Amino acid sequence: MSQPSDIMERPGPVPVVRPTLRARLTRRLGPTGAAYVFLFPWLAGFLVLTAGPALYSLYLSFTSYDLISSPSWIGLDNYMRIATDDPKFEASVKVTLTFVLLSVPLKLAFALAVALLLNRGLRGLTVYRAIFYLPSLLGTSVAIAVLWRQLFAGDGLINNLLAKFGIQGPSWISDPDTALYTLVILAIWQFGSPMIIFLAGLRQIPTDMYEAASIDGASKSRQFWRITLPLLTPVVFFNAVVQTIEAFKAFTSAFIISGGTGGPINSTLFYTLYLYQEAFGYFRMGYASALAWILLVIIAFFTAFSFLTARYWVHYDD
Repeated sequence: MSQPSDIMERPGPVPVVRPTLRARLTRRLGPTGAAYVFLFPWLAGFLVLTAGPALYSLYLSFTSYDLISSPSWIGLDNYMRIATDDPKFEASVKVTLTFVLLSVPLKLAFALAVALLLNRGLRGLTVYRAIFYLPSLLGTSVAIAVLWRQLFAGDGLINNLLAKFGIQGPSWISDPDTALYTLVILAIWQFGSPMIIFLAGLRQIPTDMYEAASIDGASKSRQFWRITLPLLTPVVFFNAVVQTIEAFKAFTSAFIISGGTGGPINSTLFYTLYLYQEAFGYFRMGYASALAWILLVIIAFFTAFSFLTARYWVHYDD
């Protein structure tokens, strides 16, 4: 009779571990080849949907193309016309630069003011953040642009409120002296996105710096100029670059409020609106492509200028 110690347990079946797709690709193609396989969907989308159309538009900028007949090569004629014989181009650049120089600083200042208010430890902070961020989500929609047009019309809500105080308001969107400013106000109203970023930056400033400044007798305004603003300059720089690019690309509000015409005496003829008119209004796609590349150069110039001057006023930890 065998003893219990003599009885050996038979091992069960060993589970088969299948290598993952990533492991199989790495074994066959190497780490670099496997990485390119996973990057292929993004690379294909970038080449087909972004790089390809961009390069084709560069080619079209040297042609005469009306979307119906084949493009015909005309060399630098489109660019020469833009530089020497296009008053609407000059008007659109002037309107767009005015809009950028007014809307971006005012939006950032208002967003920073609201962020400073919310950073004081208000109850229900998440609710306030959601409410203030909502205009950034809705501000570029067609519905908001239509609503804005009704607010600032000759018989709109704004003039009705002014009439209660005996003030006769103009037709804001039909007056060339005030039409652009209604769009600036709409842009400032969309302050939610930079406000959230400012609030995140304020939360990163150490509180002990404020405590030390208070002990030394520094006022709240002095703390803002000497502590808050210098430490917040990287966030200010980021918001300024992003909002400047977005301001140059503004289109929907100008198109809806002006009815696609650029407003009275081209007072709201944004650059993107003029580009749209040339491409889909007059079917001069080659000329519109040249305008698009000039806009790219303008945005690149302002962005490069921002980075070159950042060393003089943006302060990092070091």
